[in-house]
Amino acid sequence: MKIGIAQINPTVGDLKGNTQLLRDAYTKLVENGAELVISPELAICGYPPRDLLLKSRFVEDIENSLAALASEIQSVPFVVGTITEDENGRFNAAAWCENGSIITYGRKVLLPNYDVFDEMRYFKAAKKPTIHNWKGKLIGITICEDIWSDAEHRSNSNYPHEPIVELEGASLDCILNLSASPWHTEKHALRERIVRSTAERCSCPVVYCNLVGGNDELIFDGGSMVADPHSGLFAGLASFEADTCVVDVYESLRPKVSTKFNPVGIAAIHQALVLGLRDYVYKSGFKRVLLGLSGGIDSAVVAALAVDALGAENVSGYALPSAISSDHSKNDAAELAKNLNIEFHEIEIVDTVSTAEAALASLFKELPRDVTEENLQARTRGLLLMALSNKQGSLLLTTGNKSELAVGYCTLYGDMCGGLAVISDLPKMKVYALARHINQDKERIPVNTIEKEPSAELSPNQIDIDSLPPYPILDGILKLYVEEGLSRAEIIARGYDSDTVHSIVRKVDLNEYKRKQAAPGLKITPLAFGVGRRIPIVQKYVN
Repeated sequence: MKIGIAQINPTVGDLKGNTQLLRDAYTKLVENGAELVISPELAICGYPPRDLLLKSRFVEDIENSLAALASEIQSVPFVVGTITEDENGRFNAAAWCENGSIITYGRKVLLPNYDVFDEMRYFKAAKKPTIHNWKGKLIGITICEDIWSDAEHRSNSNYPHEPIVELEGASLDCILNLSASPWHTEKHALRERIVRSTAERCSCPVVYCNLVGGNDELIFDGGSMVADPHSGLFAGLASFEADTCVVDVYESLRPKVSTKFNPVGIAAIHQALVLGLRDYVYKSGFKRVLLGLSGGIDSAVVAALAVDALGAENVSGYALPSAISSDHSKNDAAELAKNLNIEFHEIEIVDTVSTAEAALASLFKELPRDVTEENLQARTRGLLLMALSNKQGSLLLTTGNKSELAVGYCTLYGDMCGGLAVISDLPKMKVYALARHINQDKERIPVNTIEKEPSAELSPNQIDIDSLPPYPILDGILKLYVEEGLSRAEIIARGYDSDTVHSIVRKVDLNEYKRKQAAPGLKITPLAFGVGRRIPIVQKYVN
C-alpha cells in the first residue's frame, strides 16, 4: 500500500491558498505512484483557527472549499484535514475524498485543552475513531491527539478513554494520523515514541502526517513519519520545511529517513526561529523588517535570524545611541551590520531625550534621578523605531530574551515596542549558544558582542549583574518556577540561594502586566509566555 504524505505549510484562514497547496501536493504524489494520500490536521483552514470558527460563514466556506477539492479527486483517495458540522455538532475531522465526492469522515475523539490548545471551546468530541474499509483493507483514521492517549499523557489531560484501545483489536491494516503538533525543544522525541508505541499496540503501520510552518506564536516542524511494529520508524520527512513522500507501508518502497528529519539541539532552535520568523512576516503581508541594534548579543542574534529568514536585502538595522552609549556598542552594531550586509543607519537620540527631560523638569522638581530617566532613553528608541516602521511599512522586531522578559528587565513602550518578539522564549544562555552556532562557519556576530559583559546601557557603567544574578543561575531558577511550576521552597531545596529565589520569583510575579502587553513571541520551550501561560495580573497568591 503506497501512501503519499502531503506535509504542507498552510496559512490560517487562507482557504483558497491552502486548497491549492493540497491540490498541488496531491497531484505530485499521485504522479509518484501514491495509491492513497494523507494531509495534516485542519489543512483546509490551517491550525489553529481559534475564534475564526465563531464567524458566521467560516465553517460553511471551509465545507465549500473541501467540496470543490473533493470534486477533483479521482480514484486515488485523499484524506484531508477539515471541519464538518451537522446536527450533532461541529467536529475536527478528516474527509475521505474519492471519485469526486466525500465518502466518509473521521472525527477527532480527544480534544486537547491544555497549554496552547483550546479545542473544547470550538469542537465536539467524537465517541470513537473511524475505521474505513478501503478495497478490503481496514484503515484507522485518527487525528493528532487521538494517538497521544497513553496512560502517561492521559494523566495530564484527564481523558476518559483511549481511542487506541478501540483500535488495538480491530485487525487494522494501517492507521492514518492527521496532525498539527507544534514544536518545542522536547517535542520530537516524545512524538516519535507515541508513533512507535501506536504501531506496536495496534500491530500495524502508522502513517503520521504533521503540519509545517509558523502560525502566530506556534511553530510546526513537520517531521512526518511512518513506523511499523516490526522495524519501528522507517520513514521520516524533512523538518521545518514543506515536503512530500510516497511510502509503501508493506516494504516494497521504503525511502530512507530524510537527512533533514529531526535536527537536534541548538541547530533545531535556529531552524525553528528562522521558520517562525519568516512565516510570521510573510503570512502577515510584510516584505521587510527593521530592528534596533544596540551592539548587544540579543539584537545581534535577532538580526542574524532575520537575515537567514528573509535575506539581507530585506533587513534594516538602526543604532540609536544616547549620551550613555559606549563606543564599543556603537562599533559592534556597525560591525554586525557590515558582517550581515544589511542596511544600517545611526540616529542620535541625545537631543530627543534632553527635550523630553526638559518638558518634564518642572513636574519632576527636586525628585532624584532614577529608572524613570533610564526608561526615557528606551522609550525614545521605541518612538523612533515605530515611526520608521510606520513610514516604511516594515515590521519592527523586538529583541528581548525570555530571561529578561520573565523578570521585567525591559521597558514597556520602549525596547518592547514591535510586532514580533523573536527570541522571547529563548533563555539568555541559549542566546549565547545560538550566537556561537550562527558563527560556526564564519564570524557574523562580532566576537566582542558575544564576549563582553551584557548591559542595557541606560546609566553610566551599568551591567546586567547589577540588577540580576548571573544568567546561568537566573535561567535555572526561571526554568523551575515558570516552566515546571515549582514553589520557592522547592527551588531553594534544589540548591539555589534563598534570597535570590525570593527576589526572582517576586520579579516574575510583579511583571505579568508587562508580558500581557508584549508583542507575540515564537514558542520554542514546553511552556512559553503568551497563549500557553495564563497567569492573572491582579492576584495575591504567593508560593
